[in-house]
Amino acid sequence: MNKRRYGVGAIALIAASALALAGCASGSSTTTSGDSAAVISVNGSEPQNPLVPTNTNETGGGKILDSLFAGLVYYDATGAVQNDVADSITTDDAQTYTIKIKSGQKFSDGEDLTAKNFVDTWNYGANAANTQLNQSWFNIIEGFDEKNPVESLSGLKVVDDTTFTVTLTEPLSDFPIRLGYSAYYPLPEKAFEDMEAYGQNPIGNGPYKFASDTAWAHNEKLDLVVNDTYDGGRKAQNGGVTYKFYSSEDAAYADLLGGNLDVLDSVPASAYANFQSDLGDRAVNQPAAIFQSFTIPTNLAHFSGDEGKLRRAALSMAINRDEITDVIFEGTRTPASDFTSPVIDGWSDSLEGADVLKYNPDEAKKLWAQADAISPWSGSFQIGYNSDSSHQVWVDAVSNSIKNVLGIDASGAPYPTFAEFRTAVTGKTITTAFRTGWQADYPGLYNFLQPLYQTGASSNDGDYSSADFDAQLQKGATATDTGAANDEFSKAQDILLKDLPAIPLWYSNVTGGYGESVSNVQFGWNSQPLYYEITKS
Repeated sequence: MNKRRYGVGAIALIAASALALAGCASGSSTTTSGDSAAVISVNGSEPQNPLVPTNTNETGGGKILDSLFAGLVYYDATGAVQNDVADSITTDDAQTYTIKIKSGQKFSDGEDLTAKNFVDTWNYGANAANTQLNQSWFNIIEGFDEKNPVESLSGLKVVDDTTFTVTLTEPLSDFPIRLGYSAYYPLPEKAFEDMEAYGQNPIGNGPYKFASDTAWAHNEKLDLVVNDTYDGGRKAQNGGVTYKFYSSEDAAYADLLGGNLDVLDSVPASAYANFQSDLGDRAVNQPAAIFQSFTIPTNLAHFSGDEGKLRRAALSMAINRDEITDVIFEGTRTPASDFTSPVIDGWSDSLEGADVLKYNPDEAKKLWAQADAISPWSGSFQIGYNSDSSHQVWVDAVSNSIKNVLGIDASGAPYPTFAEFRTAVTGKTITTAFRTGWQADYPGLYNFLQPLYQTGASSNDGDYSSADFDAQLQKGATATDTGAANDEFSKAQDILLKDLPAIPLWYSNVTGGYGESVSNVQFGWNSQPLYYEITKS
């Protein structure tokens, strides 16, 4: 995540268990909140769209939104849920929730923040007429209609300035945990006057705000300063954050080594072998909830029906994940055995059908031949990716593994920028397979599965649809016991292992680093640095 598909150096992922993923810097220098001389610089990528929470589901825009906005709750470094704007979230039946927000809340321009701001924003995000990328995050609320415009959800009611109620379509015990995701952030009233214009210079309620009306220099950088109206648990310990948008991870890493970048959250593949010796105790290499795959759209020729299942399984078994993770990634990746992450409660490495993720060239050739008997293969197999990143190295390795085993033409299909790549994916104009993955939205197994594979979900970019999977996923979502829910989610993954809407590749460590002038650097459960904690001398 957050939310999301990976930006320039990453992939979009999911949540972790209560495992602290901390990398603390040395040094004792501290900086008071608001010190303009202590702005930290971090790597980023140009957001795909204007910065509107209900319409942002990729990492580049997502991590900026997390600095600009405060939700009802937030997740600390370990993934534990902490109240932010919320004073309390209560329920008697896990279906109707009463949410009380803290009094005196304000947006960065001084406008009062009330319960109505949450209700208005959620109604906007859910309304089909507004075509928001995160629309499906509201489908759990009574009155939601995926296709027909609904201006006001029947399940949302404003009680008073600090109280509103939410009635869900059915009981969901993990609903409060989801509320730290950016789709649920509140918008000020003025946003609804011109949402696109608002997204170019958003007014939020989080620890930071835009430095000026020209803070966003597109494809170059975005400058944030401290928002003094924020009084939640993420108070900024620096003077602001500058997100630098790099054309390549190698350029970002060179800036880190040269003292021109304070924090890097994704080391380029070219530096895997040396970054820990380059940075010493300022290097970060720790487990994170990061999952990488490539997705084969359902409308791609030769990849539907029985033929498609055979070819998807053959491709998966033709990939030598062990060799690729050892040789290319220098031990910073682990071959995948499911669709989630080992740092998530409920993860399993013994799912039924998981053998399809093991390298088996003989079986791969056999399955490919069976598919050819249905319809002879023609053309080439390609994997789309953005070339302003280090993804080419593994895409080429996966393509070569497929080519060598199956004897077909296989290669990468590069797009110049992340924004162009994601626009082709979300616009359904891409004509190849394409790299995918997931970064934490909130700490729960469900978040790895629902956004990516449920019929019509916001990040279901391959248009996968299975009534059996949807039903099994729902059994887990409505279970009131965590263990029982995870059992149901495992059964849902059994279905995914047969259909392979995406080909799981590996789990990632977060590999990053920081400069000598910053301290208190901590990488959280979702692989992102906690920018607000960082101090700078």
